[in-house]
Amino acid sequence: MADLTKTSTEGPGGGLPYQTYTNAGAGVAASVLGNNKAGIEGQGIAGRTVVVELNNGGNVSQAELDLFIQHVTAGAIGDDPTDAFTIVGIEGTADDASGSMFAILQGTGTVDTGANEYGAGVTVSVVADFAGLKA
Repeated sequence: MADLTKTSTEGPGGGLPYQTYTNAGAGVAASVLGNNKAGIEGQGIAGRTVVVELNNGGNVSQAELDLFIQHVTAGAIGDDPTDAFTIVGIEGTADDASGSMFAILQGTGTVDTGANEYGAGVTVSVVADFAGLKA
């Protein structure tokens, strides 16, 4: 909150209250600060975030989920290397009866889509792709 007891000498007529202070408690004039940033597409986490759906004819088993996790986080298993991602969330039930599952991945690579791309016997589909921080 602005300290209305301290004022700057800038602006029309001067005497405007400081809106921002340094760690030392000195007022920072508004002319030093950049304009308010306009909203942009993306999210507030530094890396790219991708939401993917895992599907195997409608259901995913625990073994298929385990293989997907192993391969997507390793990035290079066997003769078909892929880009590695960090898994930050998984949603759904891996019981071979409850339908698709969703994983939230973070990384800058390309998500391989299609059947068995991660050696798991599941089809991976990108549901949403959020860019990281932008200037």
